[in-house]
Amino acid sequence: MKKTLTSIITIIIVTLFPTVIFAQAPNLGTAANFVLFSSNGAVTNSGISQLTGNVGTNSGSSTGFGNVNGVMNDNNGISATCASDLLIAYGQLNSRIPTAFPAPLLGNGDTLNAGVYRINAVTTLSGSLTLNAQGNSNAVFIFQIQAAFSTAAAAKIKLINGAQACNVFWKIEGAVTMATATFFSGTVIANNAAIIMTVNDTLEGRALSTTGAVTVQGVLAYTPVGCGSPLLTGPTAPTLGATACYALFSANGSVTNSGITFVTGDVGTNVGLTNGFNASNVSGTIHPIPNANTSSTAAALQNVNNYLNTLTHDIQLLYPAQFGNNLVLTPHTYLLNAATSFTGTVFLNAQGNPNAVFVLKINGALTTSTFSKVILTNGAQAKNVFWKVEGAVTINNNSVFNGTLVCNNGAINLNTGDSIIGRAFTLNGALNTFAINANNISGSCNALPVNWLYFNGKSIQKNVLLQWGTTNEINNDFFTIDKSKDGITFETLARVNANATVQAQNNYYYTDQQPYTSGFYRIAQTDKSGKINYFKTIQIKQNKQDVKALHFVQENYIYLQTSGESVANASIHLYNIEGKIIITQKIILTKEVSTYKIQRPIQKGMYILYLESKGEKIYTGKVMVL
Repeated sequence: MKKTLTSIITIIIVTLFPTVIFAQAPNLGTAANFVLFSSNGAVTNSGISQLTGNVGTNSGSSTGFGNVNGVMNDNNGISATCASDLLIAYGQLNSRIPTAFPAPLLGNGDTLNAGVYRINAVTTLSGSLTLNAQGNSNAVFIFQIQAAFSTAAAAKIKLINGAQACNVFWKIEGAVTMATATFFSGTVIANNAAIIMTVNDTLEGRALSTTGAVTVQGVLAYTPVGCGSPLLTGPTAPTLGATACYALFSANGSVTNSGITFVTGDVGTNVGLTNGFNASNVSGTIHPIPNANTSSTAAALQNVNNYLNTLTHDIQLLYPAQFGNNLVLTPHTYLLNAATSFTGTVFLNAQGNPNAVFVLKINGALTTSTFSKVILTNGAQAKNVFWKVEGAVTINNNSVFNGTLVCNNGAINLNTGDSIIGRAFTLNGALNTFAINANNISGSCNALPVNWLYFNGKSIQKNVLLQWGTTNEINNDFFTIDKSKDGITFETLARVNANATVQAQNNYYYTDQQPYTSGFYRIAQTDKSGKINYFKTIQIKQNKQDVKALHFVQENYIYLQTSGESVANASIHLYNIEGKIIITQKIILTKEVSTYKIQRPIQKGMYILYLESKGEKIYTGKVMVL
């Protein structure tokens, strides 16, 4: 009777709770802080990889890495603890009771719910595999693969309905190989085997081996957020005091402009003269000579500098000469302990926290390339970014720089076409600007005729839709939109009359029906006295070009047929399944139907064909060579 009653109760429970989640996440311990790690084996990188999280090995060495958004730990106390914690996590994953036994061919459009999946054979991930949390953000997915594991090129794991990468775990009893352009989610623990990631792979998770080399080449990998991971806030921001009103300031040195420069915020120096700024282009106060205001600002700037000096860094970027190159940083205090060359782009990722603070301390001069960019993502704000530089600063032409720049004992040169969203301060040195846009994120301390809310744009078919919003319009007459091919020389596009309402939010739009392929737009407001106040400059790129393409294999050649748009510089790339480039061929696209041929590879197998135009991949196809 008791057995019968127990069986009935069990049936009732299963019936009432059909979505019970059997999987339980392991405790990663300190291993959670690592994006790449081996308890016993080399950890090696080639090419430029973007990594967020610690990197290291407890027996071996980490080589070939540039700047890592984390701490390198080889053969030290931290790596020893990580190795111990990794073994515990492996044991927990290994002991989980399986709830399903899928075939060793994962993906191909399949969807799996939370659970423990065991596969007893060599396993491959192809196409897309969707992990569905069914609305439960705590849903856990565990894959126990009892042999080697690999992915096909461009394989992808999709997380839906609350699924999180921090709740996905792969315990693999064999080598792990990810082919090019794989997008992978979850923590990978390879037991007694190597892990290899190749060009253009993305890993939201971790690649950890108990014994085996970890090798990456030109990848993006980052530790996942969520599941109780700490919210990164960065350090406490300095108190700006009187400096908050200024966009450009020197405590001891001339402040000089050449060309047409637009500034939102005050401009001045406490020792020397301020020259060359057109008052009609400055939304703020120009202090031509030192006064009581500049004196208090110099004192406040010294306090800001002293505070930033005292901050202890938690991450050191080991290669200051390689700064940029699409490096991704999160809220921390960073140290670059030498003169720094900034090339290309750096991304500041607030991970969804709009109050997160970034501090970069540079012990030496700072120089950027032309068209360098500081790009803010996932809630990052320019007002929360601070650059402390011990030496001269040169921001080269057409760069976009976000944050407050504090230069100690060096001149600052801001060059033609630069856009500074923040402030540029030096304690001891000249400050020179050459036809730039400087926008103090706090605005001028003087009341403006409008409060700007936003100015943005988007490409719609062959047009560009520009949108902006304001509140508290006082004495506002009209808006002017200018456009430019290069961000330097602008032409007037349109004049839009103001609504001129004081309290309500005002939303405006204008459509450019003849946009440039990659154009710049800036917006200004003119009050009824004729004074012009510029807000910001944005860049809008047209939608991906309208090119149609198909390919086929015939005899000794692979043929690619295109039509739709003329492009002077395009390229055909052929990769093998391991992600190694086999052939690159430059071509000129035409509107008419055109056929291009490339030599068929000698080795049989699967290949990936890319057509790239204007920096974008516009066609991808698989080629089977038999």
